[in-house]
Amino acid sequence: MQRQNDEPSRGKMDYFEDLTGEIGEPETPEVKDLGVRLRQLREEKGYSLSDLAGATGYEEDFLSRVERGKARPQLGEMIRLSRALEGVLGALISGEGDKPYAITRRGDRKPVSRSTTSKGNQELYIYKSLAPEVRGRSMEPLVVRLKENPEEETSIHEGEEFIFVLEGQVIIRLGQDRFELNPGDSVYYQSSLPHVVAAKKESATILAVVYEGHKKE
Repeated sequence: MQRQNDEPSRGKMDYFEDLTGEIGEPETPEVKDLGVRLRQLREEKGYSLSDLAGATGYEEDFLSRVERGKARPQLGEMIRLSRALEGVLGALISGEGDKPYAITRRGDRKPVSRSTTSKGNQELYIYKSLAPEVRGRSMEPLVVRLKENPEEETSIHEGEEFIFVLEGQVIIRLGQDRFELNPGDSVYYQSSLPHVVAAKKESATILAVVYEGHKKE
């Protein structure tokens, strides 16, 4: 069957809007909660900020600002922090779960968080966790509202990612290759490949499943 290249119809747009729900601006306390979780995980391991800086390559000042809710790390940065602390990504993003499965209703999604560029001068995306209740999970499913990233700041970390575009147009750069994805398009890639994922214009919504990879024994 020949693929249609036209813009999504109004009916399809309504469908995706009903599917994803509105991802509004995140509440500031949620950003602070991430910092609280990072500090708890760090202290449980008996690490100082200096220890964590040495294990991740991040500056102590950056880590301190994350813990105080002043900096908003990207997913790749959180994966590196999680691995350094020998924890699970989900425990850092949305807290440790205690159930073997999760049914997440549209109105019960974990409150949104947000991430910025490493300099903190531009918001890149906001997201909701879809399975915060599952214990020991190694995959993290998220509904993400992307924004434009004109500087195309690259992310690189361990693990794998799957992205399915729900709404809008998405620019993705994998190494030296560049693609434009429309609603219904998807991509799967190794996260160790330098990558950029951003809205082509204004904003776009994606389903992202992040697998942080096997931890070192």
